[in-house]
Amino acid sequence: KIHSSAVKAYAVEHDLPLLQPTNLKDPVFINDLEALHADLFVVVAFRMLPESVWGMPPKGTINLHASLLPQYRGAAPINWAVINGESHTGVSTFFIEKEIDTGKIIQQAEVEIGENETAGELYDRLMELGAEVMSSTVVQIQKDEVQSTEQAAHTQGPLKPAPKIFREDCEIDFNRSCQDVHNFCRGLSPYPASWCTLLNRENGELRIFKLFTTRITQLPSEGQHNIQRDSEGLLFPCADFYLRVTDIQPEGKRRMHYREFLAGNRIDSFVTKGF
Repeated sequence: KIHSSAVKAYAVEHDLPLLQPTNLKDPVFINDLEALHADLFVVVAFRMLPESVWGMPPKGTINLHASLLPQYRGAAPINWAVINGESHTGVSTFFIEKEIDTGKIIQQAEVEIGENETAGELYDRLMELGAEVMSSTVVQIQKDEVQSTEQAAHTQGPLKPAPKIFREDCEIDFNRSCQDVHNFCRGLSPYPASWCTLLNRENGELRIFKLFTTRITQLPSEGQHNIQRDSEGLLFPCADFYLRVTDIQPEGKRRMHYREFLAGNRIDSFVTKGF
């Protein structure tokens, strides 16, 4: 089933004009947009706009981005901030210009990232914070109180990109440290989800597992490649220590707690492929 977004449902409920073009350069769409005589366009989680659109309103077009620009420009800023083990991130509002995510910054707000926080949990927090910052930004623009600054003024250290993430990017490398693998898994949880291929030594079958909830341990792996268990979860060997996993999804199955998986499987028959 196709479901309407919350924005569309609100617009329909309140009889607001709703445009859903497949081609953003369609003359009919451009004419309909111009007919609104908007002073300002606000863009959140949308496609790249042509200049004929973002350059239309006299007060400009503003965008909300889920990072402290200029860091983490790109499609997946929340995921990459967690994957890279950042302790802080935030949201930024800025004026859209030709180059993606490079316009003048209007407002920013910062948050701490928890050591076990997933990208999904961080997304929910930034969604609320972003709404507040965007609302404040619009009021500033309405009152002509905006003091925007070039992104170069906010640059601290090398810029870190946040490119779109594809399935092949989500394969876990257990040759890395436990901390790195933990950050990788939580940075992709719950979507698109990190995955690994395990070998079942009993029948020689390879099975793909997605890992969702992880914790670092101080249990030395000592070059092991067998999956083990303790009273708190499944233990996956990394380069230095075991990674504890409590929520997994075997290929072709639903996401489940590790105890559900153990009810019908012997975890000690699995090894990490290629470790």
